[in-house]
Amino acid sequence: MLAAARHQAILDLLLADGNVQVSQLSERFGVTPKTIREDLEKLEEKGLLRRTHGGAVSSQDETESMLPLQIPDTKRLTEKEAIAERALRYIRQDDIIALDAGSTTLEIAKRLPNEPLTVLTNDLLIMRELIGKDRIRLVVPGGYRQRNVLIGNEAIDWIGKLNVQKLFLSTTGIHEKFGLTVFTGELIELKKAYMANAKEIYCVADHAKFDRAALLTFASLDDIQTIITDAGLDMDTARRYERGSLTIERAI
Repeated sequence: MLAAARHQAILDLLLADGNVQVSQLSERFGVTPKTIREDLEKLEEKGLLRRTHGGAVSSQDETESMLPLQIPDTKRLTEKEAIAERALRYIRQDDIIALDAGSTTLEIAKRLPNEPLTVLTNDLLIMRELIGKDRIRLVVPGGYRQRNVLIGNEAIDWIGKLNVQKLFLSTTGIHEKFGLTVFTGELIELKKAYMANAKEIYCVADHAKFDRAALLTFASLDDIQTIITDAGLDMDTARRYERGSLTIERAI
């Protein structure tokens, strides 16, 4: 089993049982206790668990929301609503925008007025939200359904041919060392395709996403112009992440 798959399995066990033991994991995955301890150390560095003597426990009660493709993640809804309101300031009539799959981008979709606008998305929940707004041109890539998301190589190739003015990007975690991360490998190429064809990129993420990392990096902080978050992010953390051309906006 590859390390990434083992890490995901460890997190799944943590979610189910609340704790894991090195000896049990070693036997389960057929690797040495030293390898398991190294796995736990890496996951702790990403803020996904807390090591204990002989094992590990969840770092906090938010492990579930860090797992991929929750339908939908309703935690911190007030914060996500504030972020969405802030994001609307950047959307103009006749824009061509992309809404990445996610609970915060869903809140943006809910607030889009029924005005001339082109919206590209692979999120089925966002599609459902926009289908009744007849003045919005809804553009949907192909692919197959995985939970609430359409994915597939055909969709990636097709997105690569489009001109997107503004991308509103979701992420599972934001970390100084690991950048923007997700758990699900299938989403990485799709996110990269969105980013490669967008003139402006806005990452929308609540404060709990900072200083946390999922298993797979899809972008560095240098790839993003703006992160829109909520007032729960303290100013010291915001200043620590602002570097180069990256701006942190806190929705008040």
